Amino acid sequence: MTVNNKIASWKRLIEEELEKILQGDSPLLPAMRYSVLSGGKRYRPLLSFASGEAFGVSPAEVLPFAASVELIHNYSLIHDDLPAMDNDDFRRGIPSCHRAFGQDMALLAGDALLTLAFETLTGGSLSPGCERRRIALIGAFARAAGLDGMIGGQVLDISLSPEEVTEESSWDLIRRKTGALISLSAQVGALLTETSPEQMAAIERFGDRLGLAFQVRDDIQDAEQDAGEMRPARPNIASRFGGEKARGYLDCFIQEGMSALEELPGPTETLHHLGMLLKEIKDAEPNTKDYR
Repeated sequence: MTVNNKIASWKRLIEEELEKILQGDSPLLPAMRYSVLSGGKRYRPLLSFASGEAFGVSPAEVLPFAASVELIHNYSLIHDDLPAMDNDDFRRGIPSCHRAFGQDMALLAGDALLTLAFETLTGGSLSPGCERRRIALIGAFARAAGLDGMIGGQVLDISLSPEEVTEESSWDLIRRKTGALISLSAQVGALLTETSPEQMAAIERFGDRLGLAFQVRDDIQDAEQDAGEMRPARPNIASRFGGEKARGYLDCFIQEGMSALEELPGPTETLHHLGMLLKEIKDAEPNTKDYR
């Protein structure tokens, strides 16, 4: 099976799982479904499946963790788009959740997706070896989504003005706000199985560099678009340090991430492919953020 066919197969798997999870009769579900099922590349779940492949964990066992990281990611997007945060009226080419359902329902939809993610983490049948690691992995999800991870990064994002940002604080912000969930996704396979300290360090390095590259890529694409829109100023690597330097960072992070894959025990072609996708930089189209 080619890498592209494998990715397509995994994407169908995660779409079917998300559709199944988001069933019910709650009046909040339309807003949750609207946000989660409206597109997106499912980059974090695909990383989770590719990590499982590299460490010998089946897609079926990775699935609850892949679905959970996507639920957490989409909760963060709903809240990011709110007027109190980034004040975005559009997401993936359609009105943001708060524009379609109101700020109150959007806020609650995000809350519900976060709690549903942790409910999902407790489900799914795992082999005895993976089952022993489930609790530790749930803890890793909580840290990646919480004060030391994504939420902590969002605090930095809204509290630091672009003029206050240094290179050091830029990387700290990115590692938390964007990098924490991406790095966690890359580590899912390793966290579900026995692995050596050297292999664990390698996948952590890969995930860290991928998270940095992901946000730098977004910053390059967003810099020109954001300059012409009436939204709160947020730290941006390309705007702060220039497009040429930002592209240099991007190339460096991707190269360092790819070199880390050489130390992993299993097939890494899909991880490599997902990492190299971040080299593609396209002009951002108005009202679309379809890669996130």
